[in-house]
Amino acid sequence: MSAARVAAVVLVTLVLQVCLFSQFSYEGARPDVMILLAIAAGFVAGPERGAIVGFAAGVAFDIVLTTPLGLSALVYTLVGYGVGTVSGGVLRTSWWIGPAVAAAASALGMLAYALIGTVVGEASFEGPPLSAILVVVAVLNAVLAPVAIRALRWARTDQRDRRRHPLFAR
Repeated sequence: MSAARVAAVVLVTLVLQVCLFSQFSYEGARPDVMILLAIAAGFVAGPERGAIVGFAAGVAFDIVLTTPLGLSALVYTLVGYGVGTVSGGVLRTSWWIGPAVAAAASALGMLAYALIGTVVGEASFEGPPLSAILVVVAVLNAVLAPVAIRALRWARTDQRDRRRHPLFAR
């Protein structure tokens, strides 16, 4: 993956998250499209690159959040790695595979965020109901998954990897 292209995708997504998606709320639950980058990177480029992009997206988001520094980075790294590991053996012949993976991984990631946040002393279960957060993040990320997957495919410039995985070819 091209570091400059990945940085551009992370920066654009961070700006959209902070300026646009943070304005939306359902029962106090707000969308989290930054985790979608980790999911898309794991889906497109495998576990190692999914973890790297997840860490970068998490650190970028942690800088603007009031939660403990590194909480998002840890969760997004785990999610990116997990998606890359699990989706490595999944056939991607249907259009709905990407959105389904994004929905499931987003819900699991938000659950992990709440649990790890509780362990480190963050009041994760105070505020919006966890079920509302899971639904909002999973549904929005499923809808936006094709865009995120396309953006991470654009950032993936390694021609050798594209030959190895014909589904990633343009």
